[in-house]
Amino acid sequence: VGGIGIMNIMLVSVTERTREVGLRKAIGATRLDILSQFVVEAIVVSVVGGVIGVGVGAGIARLANGVSFNGQALQTVVSVESVLLAFGVSAAIGLFFGIYPAMRAAALNPIEALRYE
Repeated sequence: VGGIGIMNIMLVSVTERTREVGLRKAIGATRLDILSQFVVEAIVVSVVGGVIGVGVGAGIARLANGVSFNGQALQTVVSVESVLLAFGVSAAIGLFFGIYPAMRAAALNPIEALRYE
């Protein structure tokens, strides 16, 4: 679900920045330059979401630690491995769902992009 949201955000970003992409291509930016810019942006958005998610999850785990459930106290642990896994999955989702919008931006014709209103 988060990946679809990232893709939608990035597609809107490409649409809003069509003239910028056209200008960059007109002054010499390559398809790879444009592609990498938008992929990196998607990964950053995804990792920021991952940081927020890990923070909220760790906070909830801390609040739930020691709470009695069916007569037993809950023991919650947030391991470094699980945090690293969450960040890795977050970055992979950003990469996967950021490719399509980045390819659309990289494929823009600079002349048509500069005419875009």
